[in-house]
Amino acid sequence: MNTPPCRQQTLNVLITRPEHKSQALVELLATQNIHAIGQPLFDYQAYTDQQTIEAAVEHADILIFVSVPAVAFANKQYSLAQQNDKTILAVGNATKNALHNLGLSHASSPTLENSEGLLALETLADVKGKNIVIFRGDGGRELIADTLKARGANLSYIESYQRVWRTFAKNIAQQWQQQQINCIVVTSNAILNKLVALINVNKTSGESQQNEQYWLTDCIWLVASERIADNAKKLGLTKVINMQGASDTLICQQLRQL
Repeated sequence: MNTPPCRQQTLNVLITRPEHKSQALVELLATQNIHAIGQPLFDYQAYTDQQTIEAAVEHADILIFVSVPAVAFANKQYSLAQQNDKTILAVGNATKNALHNLGLSHASSPTLENSEGLLALETLADVKGKNIVIFRGDGGRELIADTLKARGANLSYIESYQRVWRTFAKNIAQQWQQQQINCIVVTSNAILNKLVALINVNKTSGESQQNEQYWLTDCIWLVASERIADNAKKLGLTKVINMQGASDTLICQQLRQL
């Protein structure tokens, strides 16, 4: 699955990350002579308030942050710098750095930057009776919470932001094909499912069915994890490459290898 397919044409990459990440990656790829178009599928907006966060963290022993937006939106409502007396964990390195930038230099993250890596940390091995607050967006995986509950922890969520999905024209997939997009970067299952839904819109005509087949069999899909890769295969995508991460560095490295 990680072997890049043979490519006989110039890469035209669709970046589907949120606005600020998408634009930064497009600019970085341009320095590598890789043509990319930013097409965020959703925007973030605040989803909680100061009182909710303050009440949740008051008696917390451990705070877990699953993403950079989870940190940023929580901190807009309630200064996280006050939480120096608590154990603070991040799922990934970028999220850990966001916490460090707020003065929480003791925040740590696993080498394997996903839920499984976090749960393997020694810090979370014995959490019976501990009060743990998970900061995230609306929805998402329940693996961390379910596992920590099974280990005897008391769990609560702070959904500090929510995703607001953008509306697209029914023929957006045809527009991407006209732009000669032949590679798409996908960093979450939610984004993958939305993309496939957009491709499947209006399948009544023969032309639409032909366009759908292009995305299923001709387009290269770069995904951030094995879980997303498995989902992509179930959805019928054939040229799937697992980058095993979602950092700009990894994405650039993988694209240079294509």
